[in-house]
Amino acid sequence: MVLQNYGNDLYSVTKHLKEIAKAIEAAQSDMFLKELDRYWIIHLKACQIILRIMMHMERTFIPQTRHTPLRKLGLDLWTHNIIHSSKIQTRLKGILIELVELERNGKYINIVLMRAITKMLMDLGPSVYISIFELPFLDVSAEFYREESQKAVDQQCCCRVYLEIVEKRLNEEIVRVSNYLDAGSEAKIISVVAEAMFGSHMHKFVHMIIYEHLEDLGKIYNLLLKAPNGLTIMRDLMIFHIQEAGKVLITDPEILKDPFNLVQQLLDKKENLDKIIRLAFKDDSKFQIALKSSFEYFMNLNPHSHKYISLFLDGKLQNGLKDEEDIETLLDKVIVFFRYLQEKDVFQMYYKEHLAKRLISGETSFKDVDTRFILKLKSECGTQFTSEFEEMLTDIQISQDIMEGFYNALGERTSSNSKLFVRVLSPLSWPIQRISPCNLPEEIHEVCDEFKKFHHRIHPNKKLTWQTNMGTAVLVANFENESKHLEVTTYHMCILMLFNHFDRLTYQEIEQATKIPPSDLKSCLWSLTCVEGKNVLRKDPRNKDIAVDDAFYFNENFKTNLHRIKIGTVVAPEESEPERQLKRKRLDEDQNKLVTELNEKLQLWFRPNPDLVKRRIENLIEREYLGRGKTDMNLYTYLEYLLFV
Repeated sequence: MVLQNYGNDLYSVTKHLKEIAKAIEAAQSDMFLKELDRYWIIHLKACQIILRIMMHMERTFIPQTRHTPLRKLGLDLWTHNIIHSSKIQTRLKGILIELVELERNGKYINIVLMRAITKMLMDLGPSVYISIFELPFLDVSAEFYREESQKAVDQQCCCRVYLEIVEKRLNEEIVRVSNYLDAGSEAKIISVVAEAMFGSHMHKFVHMIIYEHLEDLGKIYNLLLKAPNGLTIMRDLMIFHIQEAGKVLITDPEILKDPFNLVQQLLDKKENLDKIIRLAFKDDSKFQIALKSSFEYFMNLNPHSHKYISLFLDGKLQNGLKDEEDIETLLDKVIVFFRYLQEKDVFQMYYKEHLAKRLISGETSFKDVDTRFILKLKSECGTQFTSEFEEMLTDIQISQDIMEGFYNALGERTSSNSKLFVRVLSPLSWPIQRISPCNLPEEIHEVCDEFKKFHHRIHPNKKLTWQTNMGTAVLVANFENESKHLEVTTYHMCILMLFNHFDRLTYQEIEQATKIPPSDLKSCLWSLTCVEGKNVLRKDPRNKDIAVDDAFYFNENFKTNLHRIKIGTVVAPEESEPERQLKRKRLDEDQNKLVTELNEKLQLWFRPNPDLVKRRIENLIEREYLGRGKTDMNLYTYLEYLLFV
């Protein structure tokens, strides 16, 4: 027929298949799939025979005319005339879905026949398999598992029992795919089960995270791991939980009253979540990233977070950390929280203030730990970020050397009644507010003059300015029956030593004699008279207020079981908004100086747009280019990045 140019006639033979379709349609319900499978096998054999007979046609006529290859033609004819027959298609879908539901409910079905039919659909093409079976199968499965999930929730199944149900059903679906579905359906049906069983009820598993049900969380992770989007559901749930819990902590007015406790709660929260990710989620990097982004989100909601973290470190150091491992762990935890902060220069400002107070207090252990922390900050942000911190540490070391030289020079002239230790600080590196010094007691004034003479001899071009608001002292106080050591500020010392010469002094007399600023004077007098267990002075009238017409006298009857008493001033009030804005303004001024300096350097190559340069620097800061591994991020490094990157 091909040789005689009748090849086209071979493509018009469909009558036989229409007769087969009628035979299949007439089959009874229990014979429908068997008849369909039987005729399919006959059709395949017929196609193979035709292909062998028509091999010449397959090799010559079809390539020349671009007709459909014979094997595909046989499959297309079967699809069009049999599968897409309206009566057969509707019936086939319904029977296949019904058989799956029967098996899900524990009934026996002919697995061999099911496998043959689904294989037939795949042989006809993935689109046929998907449209005729897979899509309705997935839709019905989703509804089935949503109902089963709701039933389990209504019965108040505990989480562990619920997970066992999910695990059992997932395993059943995997076996089902293996028995009679196409392998490509496995990921889809697992995703359907995971979404139906977990998606609408995932919020009920939040308490697993809260109470660290590691075993159950591990099971959920392993189950969701099998679904294409399963872990995304779990990760999104974790992000939502962390962000909401974090927002509560970081914005609750009651919790914010104790910044130290706030940061400790955040550290504990992160430690628990780290353990969950490590043990239950197999250190999954996506969950680690989710944890980091969640903490970054809520910690930067509160503009005081920078201050709180620095205060937390300060409090830990003040309380004392003796164990080497505890110290290193603490510093690493603080560094992690430091990374979460967007405006790292704000943390730099607060840390500088707290570092100054610790170093001036004279505790060498603070200096050693701070040295290690500064090295970590340097590794994170570069030399320029920590340069002033390092200069502060250097000043303290130099001060110790100066004092050693001072007392060596005094020799036998050293007073046995008073001992002075001076810290000589560089004003450019330290956060020092210049104030007028108060009037020191004569006994102290004498040794201070000796020190000024000594310092002038070794540094004749440097001028000393006393910062009496930053000093401390230890006094021996002789009460009626015993002596006590009082740890006080310099201002306290100036007030108390007046009572070596006077039995009674008014507020105005103390103010005139000491020249202590009024606000500081009231705080000092309040802590010396109104704090139970530390009231080494008495006042008239005996109330809790300090007024300008009050009178004060030494409390000879003061008693306590402590031999050494530390008297501090009233805790400073929370930083006001104007103060915070002032500090913010100073930071902006520093950044503007950097932009100006950079512009001057860039003039050597081209004339840049200042606004563009400023935006570029801000972008670098946001992206933490001053970050890990950058050991010398100075002005020229910025310049190199701007020019070549």
